[in-house]
Amino acid sequence: MSTTEIFLLAMLMIFAIPYLVWRLGRTEYYAPLVVVQILLGIVLGPGVLGAAYPDYYAFVFNPTVVQSLNGIAWWAVMLFVWIAGIELDLTGVWRDRRQTTITAGLALATPLAFGALVAVGVARYPGWMGPAAQTWQFTLGIGMSCAVTALPILILFMEKLAILREPIGQRILRYASLDDVAIWGVLALILLDWNRIGRQGVFLIALALAGALIRWLVPKLAQRDRWYAGVIWLALVALAADWSGLHFMVGAFLAGVLLDGKWFEQREMDMLRHNVLLVLMPVFFLSTGLRTHWSLGGTSVFLLAGVLLVASVSGKLLGLRIAGRILGWAPGEASLIGWLLQTKALIMIIFVNVLLDKAIISSETFTALLLMAVGSTMLSVPLATPLLARLRATPGFG
Repeated sequence: MSTTEIFLLAMLMIFAIPYLVWRLGRTEYYAPLVVVQILLGIVLGPGVLGAAYPDYYAFVFNPTVVQSLNGIAWWAVMLFVWIAGIELDLTGVWRDRRQTTITAGLALATPLAFGALVAVGVARYPGWMGPAAQTWQFTLGIGMSCAVTALPILILFMEKLAILREPIGQRILRYASLDDVAIWGVLALILLDWNRIGRQGVFLIALALAGALIRWLVPKLAQRDRWYAGVIWLALVALAADWSGLHFMVGAFLAGVLLDGKWFEQREMDMLRHNVLLVLMPVFFLSTGLRTHWSLGGTSVFLLAGVLLVASVSGKLLGLRIAGRILGWAPGEASLIGWLLQTKALIMIIFVNVLLDKAIISSETFTALLLMAVGSTMLSVPLATPLLARLRATPGFG
């Protein structure tokens, strides 16, 4: 077979297998299509397909095909993170800043602390920490991985539960939005390179100046031209961020944050996000699965994934329970919010991809974190649904 035919065979596997599992297995309640795609990415990776059928795996996912898939995956995730940055709206956060900062702060800090404690213990054993990592980077990276909430998946789940437009749904969005900003701030701190601090300083100064220019220019353009300008801006900022050592995904998020969502038609933005998830992101999930490794043994990887899952879930629930006590929430409300904020797939996977790229974590740690993210996300809706049903019967809920 030619390289083109093998590439198309890989694309057929990427799109057909997860869809058939999702549709025929009727997994939507606990695992939406995006979660199935992530899981199948792991299955199609070297640890499962590669171990069971090494010759077939080497034939389909040869270096040339993998390089092509990686290029599509990079652009897909840049677009996805850029859209998330554009849609980030902190107006509601500022309006209800006391409740939002207390809740978001505890929802982030408690699982971060629990995850960091696990990382301190794990760092004592060889094979888990990346070759370029300092202990504090590894510890903070693992801790933040336990604290992340994936805002796009959260929105999908709240739409499924019919609470997205209700007061409780809007409150949860504000908590997750504030944590979304913190995630990228922590990532920038982890990636801070004192050997390239001059470049990073130049990048930030240039970004501030260029950001002022782009914010002046884009509103003056016709609606159809704003999208072209936005995509050019995305590529430019991502390139500059990667040149400075901050990684192109940090640049993609900053490029989106400096644009205003009201400059773009919401219908077109929703359609773009949907199409990126439909047409491009499955390639990123497969590309992520190809990076999973089990060299330290499957038992060790699954054990670490389980410990991290306990740290993440218990930390998030405890943080929300403390916030509920401080703010006087109704019984059960903290648990509902805590379970909904367990959604980690997508943003957390993007986060740990960057950590792996920069050799902060090893491939085995990456695999454990990936399994933890999938497990946490799959717990969210089944455990939130009965809590929501009980709370709906409470007078004044919301």
